[in-house]
Order: sequence, then C-alpha cells, then structure tokens
Amino acid sequence: MREDSPTWISEWRPEDEAFWNATGKTIARRNLIWSIVAEHIGFSVWLIWSIVATKLPQAGFHYSTDELFQLVAVPGLIGALMRFPYTFAVTTFGGRNWTIFSAAILFIPTLSLAYFVSQPETPFWLMLLIASTAGLGGGNFASSMTNISFFFPDRMKGWALGLNAAGGNIGVSSVQLLTPILMTLAVINLFQATPVGGVYLQNAGLMWVLPIAVAVFGAVFFMNNLTSAKSSVKNQLAIVKRKHTWIMAFIYIGTFGSFIGYSAAFPLLIKTQFPTVTISIAFLGPLVGSLSRPFGGWLADKVGGSIITFWNFIAMAAATIGVLYFVGQKDFTGFLSMFLILFLTTGIGNGSTYRMIPSIFREENLFKVRGKGDAARAMALKAASIESGAAVGFIGAVGAVGGYLIPSSFGKSIAATGGPQLALAIFLAFYAICLGLTWWFYLRRSSQAEGAPSLAEARV
Repeated sequence: MREDSPTWISEWRPEDEAFWNATGKTIARRNLIWSIVAEHIGFSVWLIWSIVATKLPQAGFHYSTDELFQLVAVPGLIGALMRFPYTFAVTTFGGRNWTIFSAAILFIPTLSLAYFVSQPETPFWLMLLIASTAGLGGGNFASSMTNISFFFPDRMKGWALGLNAAGGNIGVSSVQLLTPILMTLAVINLFQATPVGGVYLQNAGLMWVLPIAVAVFGAVFFMNNLTSAKSSVKNQLAIVKRKHTWIMAFIYIGTFGSFIGYSAAFPLLIKTQFPTVTISIAFLGPLVGSLSRPFGGWLADKVGGSIITFWNFIAMAAATIGVLYFVGQKDFTGFLSMFLILFLTTGIGNGSTYRMIPSIFREENLFKVRGKGDAARAMALKAASIESGAAVGFIGAVGAVGGYLIPSSFGKSIAATGGPQLALAIFLAFYAICLGLTWWFYLRRSSQAEGAPSLAEARV
C-alpha cells in the first residue's frame, strides 16, 4: 500500500495465486461485504416508491392509476441514467471513495420522501420530482459492480459479481417486506404524532437513515481503492464502440431490466388486478429473484454463461405465457406461482449474463495478442479487466431502463385496455428477440470473421 494513503492499494494481482491466497482473498472479501451493504441500501431506497405509491390514495393523495405507476417507474429511469456516470466514477475517484459518496447522498431521497408524503396537497409534478431522487439508489449498482470486478480473479468473477448483485437485489425484497410493517408504527415517526390516512408514510424514508449511516461508516473504515483500477474516462469509453457491449446491453434489459421492472410494478399490479390481496406478499418475487442470482452466476462459471442465458430466456417466455393466462382468469394462486417462476428466471439470467461480460472482453483481448508472448498476454488481461469493469457498469445502466419501461407499460396497458395483457405480450416478444440474439452471437458455431475469436467455442 502507499505510505501516504493507506486506503489506496498500489499492488493488486488477483490472478497470481500466491498473492491471492496470502493477502488478496481477505481484502477482496472485506470489500465485497461492505459493497453489498451499501448496494443493498441503494436498492432499497431505489424501490421505496413501489410500496409508497400503493398507499398514497389511502393517505389522501388524489392521483390516477397511471400517475401512480409513473411514480413507481420514474426512479427506474433516473436510476438507469445515473448508472452511466457511476460506471466511470470508480476508476476516476476510487471504489472506496465513491462508495462513501454514493451511500451518503441517499439521505436526499429518504428525508425528502419523509416530509412530502405527509403533505396530501402536494401536486403530482412535485411528488414525481421527489420520487425521481430515489433513482440515486439505482446508480449504486453500476459503481459497486465495476469496483468488485477489479478485486477478484477471472475464475471467481461469476460468483463474486453474482453475490454482490444478489446482496443488492435483495434490498428490493427488504423494502417491500419491512415498509408496510413499519408504516403502521409510530415508533420512528419524527414529523407528526398521528398517521396520515391510517399509515405513517414518513417511516418509509426514515427507516433507512440509520442503515445509510452504517454503510457510510463501513465504507470509510473497511474499504479500499485500487490504483490498478485507475483509468481515464476516454479509455473506458472505448467499450461504447464495441459491438458486444450493445448486444449484451440489449440482452441485459431482458434479464435485469425484467427483474427491476417487475419488482417495481409488482405491488401496484397486485393491488390493481387483485384488490382483495394484501401487497405485503409482493416481497416474495424480488426475494426469489435475488437469491437465484448467485446460482445463475455459479452455473455460468461451471457451464458457460451463454448456454444458461439461452435456456433461461425460454423459461422466461414460458412463465410470461403462464402469467398472461392466469391474470386473464383472475386466478391469484396461478398468477403468483407464474410470477415467482418469472422472478426466479430473471435472477438466474442476471447472474449468467453478467458472467458473460468479462469472459467476452477477456477472449477478445487475448485473441489480439495470440502468439505474442507472456508480456503481451499480461497487458491484454489488464486491458480486459479495465474494459469489462466499464462494460458491466455501462451494460447495467442500459439494462436498468427496464425499471422504467415495465411499470410504465403496465400503467399504459391498464389505462388503454383495462388490463396488463398487452404489456405482457410485448415483453414476451422481447424475450424471443433476446433468445435469438444469444444464440446467434454466442452459441452459433460458424466460420469466424478474420481477427475475431470464436465466442461459442470459448463458452463465454
């Protein structure tokens, strides 16, 4: 480590087994733990409005169903946009430094929510603006994943990224499980002694103030920056010109975009389609999707990410057909069962697609230096690490637009047709396209263009 700044690690060689076993493993795991803590809270804040929106009418807010879906959707859009600068922040400011900042800034959406939800006269445009600040929590994923990708050797990236992502994703389940409970209690209410419309909506924001403070503390005292992860934004932006960056971003909309979009929309979708069912059950979907994500990464490490992704899209399409059938039949048991399968497949797909990204960039960079010796190979691996770190953040940013598109589509579909079937049919067609792209670019064995590696043979 640098003597003048012990928070910076100047020598980091995770592919060197001796270094990894001696010191690297311990440091990497410590950074992973606190990365998960910060990202978990980020996801929780990002999805606060998925629950709050369902309670606004009860608290005296007179918003239409479409407007309620917009309050759920807009944090998804802002979160996706925030992921672009967050992707490049780690290599500019350092992973530890950015985690401190990105966690501390979450006081803005939580405290502003706590105040304005106690004001039933708040106009819709202002409430939409307040909801948009929750998108700051969505940006955390990109910087967290980029940061962790530098700490672990290639053989463990699928597991590490999957665990990091799952720890964050499960924040969706946490907020949807705990918020309805805590909104019934006066124990942490700071703004008024009586609830608004029978619920303490303020608690939805106040409940995360202490956890945010813990995350900031952990990042300050237990995380590190890596000098090997330093890179100019210009060098990282080279990934925007790569074909596979955009292909994987499109596919990732189908996996992570589905997870975050369905997670955001699920409570309000239950409330509109099955009014007699409590929304507190909605947390099960994100929970299943979060827990299955490391499994998807583990499977991809063992079998190959593209193979898992391909079959996973088939399962996603089948589950979507099941949801279409049961929502039309107004059969909640069947609807919930199919949606839980759909959440399961979004999690597996999240893990497998993210494992594909570093593998693709590694194969492409190694192909360029084939036969040029160990020094060239080492440089290629370093370049691949920088590029894949930028790519996972960039692709995650594009994929996150599903957090806006899915709730918004449900709202428009219900407003236009009275039900969510039209939106579900569009999602089904999208999965078919993702299935075709996965096969064509990553599983199809054919004569490769000169200067291009065989990604199918490499089992990315």
